[in-house]
Amino acid sequence: MPVGKSLTQNQIVTFLAEKNEMTKKQAKEFLDMLAALAYKEAKNGFTIPGLGKLVLVSRKARMGRNPANGEAIKIPAKKVVKFRVSKACKDAIVPAPRTRTATKKKAVKRRR
Repeated sequence: MPVGKSLTQNQIVTFLAEKNEMTKKQAKEFLDMLAALAYKEAKNGFTIPGLGKLVLVSRKARMGRNPANGEAIKIPAKKVVKFRVSKACKDAIVPAPRTRTATKKKAVKRRR
């Protein structure tokens, strides 16, 4: 696996095939079926356990600016798909900051 670069589809398929003792073709078909199911069910919310959830969100109409000339424009209401990352995924990638304990807070106050 390359360090510092995002994985290509082929690298993901190869990794899954090796780890799950299946052919690359089976691993690719599995990924394709997962994606197709996610597209179909996104309007109802599609959860991938341990990763996150696809959700359909309604955005309200709002005023914006044309970046070319700065003119105000009306942006219509629309529906968009968002991916909400699960807490487990966030904590695995970026650990939550540790909070100071009550005893440390008291020690800091005494020094002042």
